[in-house]
Amino acid sequence: MSQDAADQSWDYKLWNMQNFSCRWTIRRFRFIMEERRDSIRSPTFSTGDNNKWCLRLHPKGVDEESSDYLSVNIELLSSPKSPLKAEIKIWIINAKGEKYEPVTSLEDFSFLPGYQRGYRLFVLRDFLLDHSRCLLPEDHFTLYCMGILAPYSYRIPDDSTEPRIQVPKGLLGDDLGKLWKNSSFTDCCLVVAGQEFQAHKAILAARSPVFRAMFEHDTEESRKNRIEIHDLKPEVFKAMMDFIYTGKEPVLHSMADAVLAAADKYGLERLKVMCESALCRDLSVENAAHTLFLADRHSTGQLKTQVLNFITAHASEVSQTASWKLMVDSCPHLVAEAYSSLASAQCNLLEPPLNRLKQSQEPVTGTLNVYPRSSGQC
Repeated sequence: MSQDAADQSWDYKLWNMQNFSCRWTIRRFRFIMEERRDSIRSPTFSTGDNNKWCLRLHPKGVDEESSDYLSVNIELLSSPKSPLKAEIKIWIINAKGEKYEPVTSLEDFSFLPGYQRGYRLFVLRDFLLDHSRCLLPEDHFTLYCMGILAPYSYRIPDDSTEPRIQVPKGLLGDDLGKLWKNSSFTDCCLVVAGQEFQAHKAILAARSPVFRAMFEHDTEESRKNRIEIHDLKPEVFKAMMDFIYTGKEPVLHSMADAVLAAADKYGLERLKVMCESALCRDLSVENAAHTLFLADRHSTGQLKTQVLNFITAHASEVSQTASWKLMVDSCPHLVAEAYSSLASAQCNLLEPPLNRLKQSQEPVTGTLNVYPRSSGQC
């Protein structure tokens, strides 16, 4: 028996052309919750007119908002006659074999091949793992799904030459960007290096917790609607404001480090990650030590990990650079972290080959390992 089959069981019933139910049990579920980041796919099942479906479970959610939840979707894989309408209900089966809330009811949802519908916030992981809830008996997680297909009221014939209606992409970022670029309907002024820039308090407050605090409290900035910024160059300030208004990555060129500092100061976490990415792309032997200093100073964990890995791989070259020697004198704790990373890498290389082989052969899970189709806000 394959490992996939050993780690899950599946029961599916088709009552008629429109009604179906299925029960999907995943074993070793706590291990999967810890180890898996991609989706877990159920076996494929068929309904009337040879429609192919599957369930998808996302142990870490499908986006940032749902990262603390399990997300559950049903996906139409293929259909000779689409779109389809369906009402879908999904439950967790508890230790007593009972249907347990939450239940999601997707009434009259339309499906096209490749489309997923479901519940992003299906169940909080901590709630699911609570032993008192008895939702994981013997570390088994069981979903029960019922579906009712309905005739779709509108079909486009195969030989139709009528154009489909195309919904334009949202242009909110572009529209807000024009407000900034044209200084339209502004209500506050920001002064940078003697230059005045007109802006909008509502947008600044919505995007930055620092600006919001300035305007919420009885501060001089709030009373005068005028903010003096002394520690940013105009070009860095403009890059930050472009992001605040449009949500798009600004043109960073050689100022990613300065924009990173601005993003950190004003609480713009997504802009910080954009700067991390730019600094990581430009990582070199000469700037590795300085980039490690920036990553530590601005608490950018992803960038710091990448830089430590780079220094570990190029230790002899990096240790000869002027920026490394400066860091030895000014930031000994970072030097210690770099040496710790290097020592850890050397220990892994010296580990007996048999041990590494055993670790590499540990079973991953017994689930179908298919990545979900995803859809792309700042």
